[in-house]
Amino acid sequence: MSKEEQIRLVKKAVKGNPDAYGQLIAEHQVYLYKMAHLYVHNEEIALDVVGTTILNGYRSIRTLKEPEYFKTWITRILIHAAQNELKKTVYYSELDNIALPDRYTGVTLEEKCDLNSAIEQLSEKYRTVIYLKYFSEFTIKEIAFAMNTPEGSVKAYLSRAREELKQILKEDYVYAN
Repeated sequence: MSKEEQIRLVKKAVKGNPDAYGQLIAEHQVYLYKMAHLYVHNEEIALDVVGTTILNGYRSIRTLKEPEYFKTWITRILIHAAQNELKKTVYYSELDNIALPDRYTGVTLEEKCDLNSAIEQLSEKYRTVIYLKYFSEFTIKEIAFAMNTPEGSVKAYLSRAREELKQILKEDYVYAN
C-alpha cells in the first residue's frame, strides 16, 4: 500500500468509515503482532494485546490529527495495551521465538538469547526505545510521537539504553569466561 493510499484510508477511518480502518489494520496486522510479541513474549497474550489495540484504536481513531502518523499512533496504543497486560500477567519466554530483523542474519540463538535477556533488564522506557528503533526501525521523531516524549528525551534514552546494553552484555561475557 502506498503512502498516499494509506493517508486516504486514514482520513476515511477518522471520518467514521469502519472498512477503511479494517484495511489499515489488515495492512499492519503482522507488524502489530510482532511488536506485541516483543513486549509480552507469549503468542496468546500477544494476540490479546493486538485485539485490545485494534479495539482501542477503533474507539479513538477520530482523535488522530495527523494521518501520516497512523503507524506510530497505533503503536502508541499497542505499547499501552502491552504494558497493561504485563501488569496483570506472568509469562514465560520461549527462546526459539526471539525474532531479530533480517539485517541480523547469522546471529546465533545464543546471541539472540543474550541480547533478549539484556534488553529485558533495561527499564521500560529504554526497552521501548530499543524495540522501536532497532526492531521496528522507527525514526527518532516517530518514537517521540509513539511514546509521547520529546525528541531530545528519546535520543537520551537511546544513548543510555545502548550504554546499559553494552555494560550488561560485557558483564555477561566476563562472567561466562
